[in-house]
Amino acid sequence: MARLPRLTLSGYPHHIIQRGNNRQPIFASNADDQTLLDLLDENARKFSVAIHAYVLMGNHFHLLATPQTADGLPQLMQAVGRRYVRYFNDTQQRTGTLWEGRYKSTLIQAERYLLACMVYIDLNPVRAGLVTQARDYPWSSHGHYTGQRIDKLITPHPLVWALGNTPFAREAAYAELVQRGINPVQQTALTDSVLRGWALGEPDFVADLQKRTERRVTKSTAGRPVSTRKIQ
Repeated sequence: MARLPRLTLSGYPHHIIQRGNNRQPIFASNADDQTLLDLLDENARKFSVAIHAYVLMGNHFHLLATPQTADGLPQLMQAVGRRYVRYFNDTQQRTGTLWEGRYKSTLIQAERYLLACMVYIDLNPVRAGLVTQARDYPWSSHGHYTGQRIDKLITPHPLVWALGNTPFAREAAYAELVQRGINPVQQTALTDSVLRGWALGEPDFVADLQKRTERRVTKSTAGRPVSTRKIQ
């Protein structure tokens, strides 16, 4: 069966994951983490992609981002992926592939899942047992949203601005969201959707999304996708 193209549409938030080949480490030092963040910042600006959240783990990383053009996200990931592999191979005196195939991604309904996805991303190091609190992990966007530091890579989504009328109120509200965590149903939905590439949202959202692309957006959509182009 032919592999479906990625579901990528401009103006929608996308949850992205890129893993190391055979789950091997993709970071060997703090300089490696910083290099990847610098590459993301440079290319997010170049290709008009707003990065809302991220976490860099030992053998993979997550992003939550909204591309402003149809090709922006693939161009960002391709440019970052190629340059980081060259950098990593040079510094580690190695050759060959670093990534586990192409990156995985999905499109999510902002109103329903964006904040939950941010919390999910922030809690990756906690679930992995690397820290006990998300605020203690340096390689995520959590510190930006809780007032610990200013992260030039981050472009807050409008839903984050709606958390409070002042920076302090927004920081406190977001910290409380992370402290509460997400329920197992949300966690499973976020994990499955990004790994399988199906859109994540309520039925009306998914139905509207299907009208905007000929690529199937959910597994339950059987048969060939119906073209939504108008007959002139």
